[in-house]
Amino acid sequence: AAASSCLARCSASAFQSAHPCMRLLPGLSLGGFLMSALLARSAALNAAAAARRLPASTCGRAAAALPRLLAAPAMGSRRCSGLRMADQSAVAEAPAPPAPVPLPTNANEQLLRIRHSTAHVMAMAVQRLYKDARVTIGPWIEKGFYYDFDRPEPFAEKDLRRIKKEMDKLIGLKLPFRREELSFDEAKARIEAADEPYKLEILDSIVAKDPDAPITIFHIGEPGKANWWDLCAGPHVEHTGQLPKDAIDLESIAGAYWRGDEARPMLQRIYGTAWESAEQLAEHRRIQEEAKRRDHRALGKQLRLFSIQQEAGGGLVFWHPRGARVRRLMEDFWREAHTAGGYELLYTPHMASLDLWKTSGHFDFYADGMFDQMEVEGAQYQIKPMNCPFHVLTYKDEKRSYRDLPLRWAELGTVYRYERSGTLNGLFRVRGFTQDDAHIFCLPEQLADEIQGVLDLTETILTKFGFTEYEVMLSTRPDKAVGSDEIWDKATSALREALGAKGWEYDVDEGGGAFYGPKIDIKIRDAIGRLWQCSTIQCDFNLPQRFGLEYVSPDGGREQPIMLHRAIFGSLERFFGVLIESTAGDFPFWLAPTQLRLLPVSDDYRPYCDAAVARLKAAGIRAEVDPGGRSVGKQIKVANQDKVPILSVVGEAEVGANALKLEMRKGGELGELPLERAIEVLAAAAEKAVEPIEAL
Repeated sequence: AAASSCLARCSASAFQSAHPCMRLLPGLSLGGFLMSALLARSAALNAAAAARRLPASTCGRAAAALPRLLAAPAMGSRRCSGLRMADQSAVAEAPAPPAPVPLPTNANEQLLRIRHSTAHVMAMAVQRLYKDARVTIGPWIEKGFYYDFDRPEPFAEKDLRRIKKEMDKLIGLKLPFRREELSFDEAKARIEAADEPYKLEILDSIVAKDPDAPITIFHIGEPGKANWWDLCAGPHVEHTGQLPKDAIDLESIAGAYWRGDEARPMLQRIYGTAWESAEQLAEHRRIQEEAKRRDHRALGKQLRLFSIQQEAGGGLVFWHPRGARVRRLMEDFWREAHTAGGYELLYTPHMASLDLWKTSGHFDFYADGMFDQMEVEGAQYQIKPMNCPFHVLTYKDEKRSYRDLPLRWAELGTVYRYERSGTLNGLFRVRGFTQDDAHIFCLPEQLADEIQGVLDLTETILTKFGFTEYEVMLSTRPDKAVGSDEIWDKATSALREALGAKGWEYDVDEGGGAFYGPKIDIKIRDAIGRLWQCSTIQCDFNLPQRFGLEYVSPDGGREQPIMLHRAIFGSLERFFGVLIESTAGDFPFWLAPTQLRLLPVSDDYRPYCDAAVARLKAAGIRAEVDPGGRSVGKQIKVANQDKVPILSVVGEAEVGANALKLEMRKGGELGELPLERAIEVLAAAAEKAVEPIEAL
């Protein structure tokens, strides 16, 4: 601790040459040593002893105290030229976390049964405790289940504990689940007797969809005894005792309109989660806590990346300068990758005549997701919800030959879709967003190669942003579809062939394709194991037919091209949100809004910092100088909060040597480098998309 007295103004070179004790701690920088020493002394003691030099033996005693000192909270000194910049929260040693518990999905039929049955048990518990509660629907969902209730009084958080306790009692009774099939009239009579109007509406909708559909209910309880029942097709466990009560939790309460219609009653939705074991529930909770820490809405505000300004309207994204820098880098790489992949870039209008959307079919099929039309000189215009019709019109603008195909056109096109205010969610659900749309017009025999090319490009782009694990789904022809059996078979075979050539495992959703063609959907896995719908490749036999697209075939005839829709990011906004959460806002060096921040010890060194930043920026490095007016310790704290990857405290030694001492916020040093060498290393790291230490 006494070493802090002599080190307060000591330069790196003088200290290292005078005090061999630094060799006792390999890997610890002078900045790290000095920061630790400063922790042990007050500023007054530092100033009083600043001019003294102590012998190496004294420094040896200080070195012995370093383990204790390093654990102390950080503070700064305005006269120090070598503070340690590493974010201690990022590099502090901690016990190795337990190995993650693999979490099953609803593809596991037993887990699905547990979740569905738990939803019924929860509804039964609610109606036993709250006699005025009416039930609506209660499905299983990705991580659990929910049930919607109509009740005069709102549920409170304390009610969840009461409901869970009642559920545990029902589980302990091992009540059987029993299936019963009824006629429509019998089911209607029972529902009316139970005074469950929502169930009556569900019953009517079942029959309206299929008059011959079986009407089934599931009971919980023994025949002839008081039991609970609900309209349901199953499946369920055999009895409530098969539900692991220590793997079940009620998580939250939310509002939901009946049938998702704002004109219908507002219901109360209770969300729950259910797993096969307590260990799985604990892992789910761990992931939930980690997801909360990574919430892109909170990080977007903290890191000053974007905002949603309610004065402008919900669901409209404002990209702030730091977020806009990241977006520009995303767009630049996207354009470079597409140009290298043989794509031409398009720019199309933001609105068009309503007639165009009627021709495309969007007005008939997607009107609920479109904003109202506007009148322009007596004609109806529509702000665009999609880019596809614009690319189709571009194709039609010229006579095309088979020799021209394939045509690959891509656009970062901003579209606008109506979303109810209750569904808006940060960057994940917005009303205005930019799709990385592309359309390929090709010959039937070119289809497999084009799909293969799209998969290759998708992998290139996703890998660049750190996403290397995917879940792939191939969806095939539904019952109602346009196009011949032959073209559907050819397109589906081409999708299978491309996936096989890629070596990717995939599942098949039989009958899950769009009415206009089969498709591939790709979900990406983030850093904490969550899956996000991202990329899609869709064959389209509908738009070419609706718009009469054609090309001149080798025999001089007219043929219809095959059209491929595809998006890789999906939308820039949503992808950026996923990227924020996957990285916890700690972007890789090449993508960081600010790559390097210089922290001057005092304003005396600001001119050097400004000149250095000018040279760094000229080399394409996103560097800046701390605005000042605060201690070096505070500068370090702010830079850590801003998640700046490389920091450099600048004082007398650095100015004298025309150098920068670069330290990585996550731990590790690049050392003191001549300014030109520092520029060279950082520029190379950004170009190669690696961390700077890898570019040394």
